[in-house]
Amino acid sequence: MSDAPERITRSRAELLEGRPRIVERRASDEGGCGVTGFACSIPVRGRHIYEPSIQMHNRGNGKGGGIAAVGLVPEDIGVSQEVLDSHYLLQIALIDPTSRKDVEQQYIGPVFDVAFAAPVPTVDDYRDIPGLEAKPPEVHRYLVRVKSDVLRAFAERNGLGDLSPRDIEDEFVYRNSARLNESFYASLGEKRAFVLSHGRNLLVFKIVGYAEQIVQYYRLEDLRAHVWIAHQRYPTKGRVWHPGGAHPFVGLNEALVHNGDFANYHSVTEYLLQRNIRPQFLTDTEVSVLLFDLWSRVYKYPLEYVIEALAPTTELDFDRLPEEKQRVYRRIQAMHIHGSPDGPWFFIIARSLPDEGRFQLLGITDTAMLRPQVFALSDGEVQIGLICSEKQAIDATLRSLAEEDERFCPIADRYWNARGGSHADGGAFVFNVEGARQKRLTCSDKFGRIVSAGQARVRCDLAPSREPPAATRDLVRDSLRRTDASGLYQHVVENLPAWEAGDLKAFCNAILEETQDGPALSAAIEALTLLRDRRYHTGDKRRSSLLRVMDESLALLFQTIPLFSQNGDGSHCRRIDWGTRELLAAPGLGEETLVIDAERFPPEGDECDAVLLRRAYEMGWRRFICYKYRGQRFTGCGLGPATDDVRIDVYGSSGDYLGSGMDGLSVFVHGNGQDQLGQIMNRGKLVVYGDVGQTFLYGAKGGETYVLGNAAGRPLINAVGRPRVVINGTCLDFLAESFMAGDPLDGGGFAIINGMEYDEQGRLVEQPLPYPGSNLFSLASGGAIYIRDPRENVVEAQLNGGAFVPLTEEDWLLIQPYLEENERLFGINIEELLTVAGERREPEEVYRKVSAVKLQVLAAQKETEDALGD
Repeated sequence: MSDAPERITRSRAELLEGRPRIVERRASDEGGCGVTGFACSIPVRGRHIYEPSIQMHNRGNGKGGGIAAVGLVPEDIGVSQEVLDSHYLLQIALIDPTSRKDVEQQYIGPVFDVAFAAPVPTVDDYRDIPGLEAKPPEVHRYLVRVKSDVLRAFAERNGLGDLSPRDIEDEFVYRNSARLNESFYASLGEKRAFVLSHGRNLLVFKIVGYAEQIVQYYRLEDLRAHVWIAHQRYPTKGRVWHPGGAHPFVGLNEALVHNGDFANYHSVTEYLLQRNIRPQFLTDTEVSVLLFDLWSRVYKYPLEYVIEALAPTTELDFDRLPEEKQRVYRRIQAMHIHGSPDGPWFFIIARSLPDEGRFQLLGITDTAMLRPQVFALSDGEVQIGLICSEKQAIDATLRSLAEEDERFCPIADRYWNARGGSHADGGAFVFNVEGARQKRLTCSDKFGRIVSAGQARVRCDLAPSREPPAATRDLVRDSLRRTDASGLYQHVVENLPAWEAGDLKAFCNAILEETQDGPALSAAIEALTLLRDRRYHTGDKRRSSLLRVMDESLALLFQTIPLFSQNGDGSHCRRIDWGTRELLAAPGLGEETLVIDAERFPPEGDECDAVLLRRAYEMGWRRFICYKYRGQRFTGCGLGPATDDVRIDVYGSSGDYLGSGMDGLSVFVHGNGQDQLGQIMNRGKLVVYGDVGQTFLYGAKGGETYVLGNAAGRPLINAVGRPRVVINGTCLDFLAESFMAGDPLDGGGFAIINGMEYDEQGRLVEQPLPYPGSNLFSLASGGAIYIRDPRENVVEAQLNGGAFVPLTEEDWLLIQPYLEENERLFGINIEELLTVAGERREPEEVYRKVSAVKLQVLAAQKETEDALGD
């Protein structure tokens, strides 16, 4: 085994000579960063990282924003492809512009052959950019190689002569930047300059401001790259008054952004110091990328092992690994556990691997999943993988790309959340862009297994619009006259697999042309909504393109409803948008539904759509349709108690905290929900036709909730009272932690987990595990979990505070009405749920009950007391 890693780290001692071993870091008071990134098979302009950045503006605070790009286009930089591939792209931020001469004389001219040098262009006056309060640093860009005599002397002095020339050069560049930073940044009270990035085919920008302002100030709108990442807000631990403390941070050929906060920063720093690596920017994000660079470039671990060192596999997931992998992982953990980040964190990493002709985007989450994250993948003529803190930022990216290039669909083929430390996929996903002439993007998990977006390839959203056939028009006209929405839905489901690409659009056009106000309009909305919400076989057509057709058809329907600025006589609906918001009025005679076009409303604050909806409620409106959501938060909040007559239907990318505090109203989310839905929900009904994000129903006290798909981490934490919940998919982990919902058979709360999903043919199938996490019902003192587990895959080791108890007839009579409502909402038949391997089973053979241990003890105590009383 080579001792090269030890020689490299040992020789780095020269970097620490005369320096204090560790410097006290300054702690900041705020967290909750916004991180985003995407990788694409074709180079993408910087304007498209602007959109998700501004979408998560409210996660920032103007004290730190950063952007990185990997896989650049040489013409955009002003060099040849050969130079871009072979040279180090050194970007230096000059906080003090007068330091440039000293920097070049000490750390560039003497050691590098410079193929290109130029300042990065900027706007003339930073004050022209709204909200940018501090002038960003002047940035100079150099493309360099180490001088041959300098490199030979460096290798000889450090005993590295047997390494490959590129490995030696990589290490020299790394150390030269460390020295530059020490001289002009880390050792000074007044910071003068620092290295933004120094890798190959990778560049980084940072400012005191917001990430989107970087695109504007440095004029990156048309700069093209295969991979982009961005970060909003300054580090949760570290310096905050200048751009050096902002993300991304770099190792050598990787840039990392981070949402979270380490509990063991000192331990990780000590681990690095033992290897002669001294952090200079004093942030937990910086030490993260230093770890990644150490393990990948110096130790040359395969990516799987790097991820394992960062996020060790533990508990039941470790036990479920193959024996050989357990053996390897034990050795990794024994060697590096004291350097593994502890606490809530989520990393997005942009990585350049020029010698392999590959660019990467990675997302890695901690094993406790304490920070929100969403992954997405789209396949087709071009491929794109996306990672964000919020789904709505992914959708903003795709919308921006689709507006410029029709090869992109504004809806991804697949969205999912990662479960940290999972034995199945590792809780980490990698998007690789590679290929000589025509690059292709693929996605794989920690173990290298391919993640597919599906086999369907036809884009029905791109089919030319055409007149619907007379027979289609007649069928639609007759169905709308009879208000038969289910008949229209069934017609599509039965015929879609055999239809040509344009037939779906023609059908929707017929609905639009034949719809009049009144009952026909309601039937048309219901039919299109059913087609959006339900799962069925689409044949060779990508479901994402079908959803786009539905969304655009629904938007066109809603736009036929008169605005408050228009004559609304005879209409039972009125529409309001940003431009007419001041005209909001009480419902007139016969007006029942207020339709809110939310597109231009801010995501939160006094002018947001949620505040307008509350005002409308106070004026007497009770039925709401909200569409074109772009991440707006707090929908349905603040309406107060006794709202049983209120219904809100939500279309688009709804935001966090939807339905929080609701007390009687009904909210229907026609798509995926985000984080913190239904917090402290007291009464009412929440229906989600997709997945839900983190901390779903936190502290809920009651109400009914139905979820078609999966819930991410920590649903129903600290819930009390009597919440009744049906989740047709699964939960990643920590379901109903500290659940305090009484006895379900005596009015208390419960959750039903069906553990099902739909395959590509629209068939309902079992997930590999009904509950994959290691923590089910942890520390619960009341309530129950009813889990569909006919194969008894859930084991005692997953129950931390709960226990399996027999499912009784009384239990089945309790949950059956909720499964019946679940069937009505989603079309998931109870008989299908009770069928296992083609055989109809009894409920007690299919569902298992997990009860809180405390309830068990109390019940046993009561039985004893009753027996003694007798």
